[in-house]
Amino acid sequence: MITLGDYLIVSGALFAIGFAGVMLRRNLIIILMSLELMLNAANLSLVAFSRFRVDSTGLPNYNAQVFVFFIIMKLPWAWPFSLRSIGRAKQPTSKTSAA
Repeated sequence: MITLGDYLIVSGALFAIGFAGVMLRRNLIIILMSLELMLNAANLSLVAFSRFRVDSTGLPNYNAQVFVFFIIMKLPWAWPFSLRSIGRAKQPTSKTSAA
């Protein structure tokens, strides 16, 4: 049977891989994918904790899973806006010479 510790080990490994990708890479797409991997590791931890926490009725507590659902729904919308703002910041400015 899979225990809570097993889920947390996988989540920690995913977070470490994502953190290494953010720290060691310079490519913007790789950095964003690593950030998403870190968020998915945090989501896995939240779901595992909510699954293994049982209420007094004997049913799992699904509050964290609802929170994870909204985080997952937000992730695809963050990519285009972050790429657009970074692309706008890198545009060269045209300066006219006063000669």
